[in-house]
Amino acid sequence: GASNVSTATAVREQHGHDESMHPCAPPDAVVWPQAVGQVQELAALCHRCRVPMVPFGTGTGLEGGVNAVQGGVCFDLSRMDAIAELSLEDFSVTVEPGVTRKALNKHLRGTGLWFPVGTVGMRGV
Repeated sequence: GASNVSTATAVREQHGHDESMHPCAPPDAVVWPQAVGQVQELAALCHRCRVPMVPFGTGTGLEGGVNAVQGGVCFDLSRMDAIAELSLEDFSVTVEPGVTRKALNKHLRGTGLWFPVGTVGMRGV
């Protein structure tokens, strides 16, 4: 629906750069999927139409990975922010791709665990 897609210039520019030195390269559209099935449908449509797909988390990367240098559709995954499973016994957590480090640490508060900066191995649903 309209609340989950935008072609507004300001929104596209916001999603066309990160914290890197690379100049802004905005996508043609930004979508906000909220479930795995929506991501699958959007990805299938983009693939059929040969439209580039650019995933977007928080825009804090340093490599320019969110720059849509060939246009395309930006998948903003911030609304997919559920924490599906936490296992204190084996120190693992299963999250959706929109879960931020800060949100995860808030969820972990009181367990004795935390997710520090620079940690690798965050596994999505």
